[in-house]
Amino acid sequence: MSSDRAPRPALPRDRIAVLITAAGRGTRMGGEMPKQWLPLSGRSVLARSIDAFAGLGRIVVTVHPDDMDHAIGELGGRITLVAGGATRSDSVRAGLEVLEGSGITHVLIHDGARPLVSASTIGAVVEALAEGAEAAAPGIAVTDALWRGAENVVTGFADRAGLYRAQTPQGFSLPTILAAHRAAAEAAPDDVELVQRQGLAVRIVPGDEDNLKITWPGDLERAGRILRMRGTDMDVRLGNGYDVHAFGPGDHVWLCGVQVAHDKGLVGHSDADVGMHALTDAIYGALAQGDIGRHFPPSDPQWKGAASEIFLRHAAELARSMGYRLGNADVTLVCERPKIGPHADAMQARLAEIMGVEPERVSVKATTSERLGFTGREEGIASIATATLIREA
Repeated sequence: MSSDRAPRPALPRDRIAVLITAAGRGTRMGGEMPKQWLPLSGRSVLARSIDAFAGLGRIVVTVHPDDMDHAIGELGGRITLVAGGATRSDSVRAGLEVLEGSGITHVLIHDGARPLVSASTIGAVVEALAEGAEAAAPGIAVTDALWRGAENVVTGFADRAGLYRAQTPQGFSLPTILAAHRAAAEAAPDDVELVQRQGLAVRIVPGDEDNLKITWPGDLERAGRILRMRGTDMDVRLGNGYDVHAFGPGDHVWLCGVQVAHDKGLVGHSDADVGMHALTDAIYGALAQGDIGRHFPPSDPQWKGAASEIFLRHAAELARSMGYRLGNADVTLVCERPKIGPHADAMQARLAEIMGVEPERVSVKATTSERLGFTGREEGIASIATATLIREA
């Protein structure tokens, strides 16, 4: 499975820069928004392109002057933003000029509309530069037959031997690519062509079929499918909860939403459902939203004696409002008595009902503490719980 993180570079990290071009208008994509700003599984195409190079070196992004405010709002603080020019070559040169004199020795130039570039592709380019290549770029050998056509009719054929589909990032010695841009009499479709004009060899490294350039509307859908297959568009959160309540007078206890007959009760501000409290805190914890006390302060008299399902339902609804679904929940009750086994299925069903999930996503079990500690002395009941939340971006 491809990673979306770049590996440790073979060149010194502080000598590498990544220049990402995102100043185009993307007219072939259609719509009012340039393709680099379109959402891809919850984040912009450009943001995902930038993330692929996280930790590699300095990142410079060229954007259209009309997009500068948007770029500052979405990306500001993470990168260096440079106003692009009328052509791609103009934009690249503007970014390169910013790097001159900064101590950068090598630069990777990448299309902002290629959000799925893999760590292995990036690493291959960096490795080639580290081995002494003045320039290196990923390419994929053409395997399909090639036609020429006009008005949806085949008009001729082309030999595919020795042909490659060019990809990015394309890596260069900074002095080499900057000199090539300064010497260029006319623009080029990519930077490899510019250095080729100077008579320099460009090493081809393996490309990746997933490293597609978002160009047509269908490309965005395809990129989304690739992300789902990789699993990199999922945000998985894990939360833990722990709670304790002491025994007091009474003839029953509430555990995981089920009333269980007992010769004692549990003492608490609410109904003292120790299992449900632990699970509620596990969900809040996974969401980084504190604990029950933050949302239902015990100092507030309205929650005195309240049914704990109010708290759990709130936590579950908060998770849904933040885009998460429950992967699974596991609750363990620690006590000598009452016996939990006869009630475990009912507890499982009740917790699932409150949270609005399938019962098979919820586990309720019990253990003793072998007569040790306060639970072993039957002074109270403890509970630990774990909740997994999943958000598909």
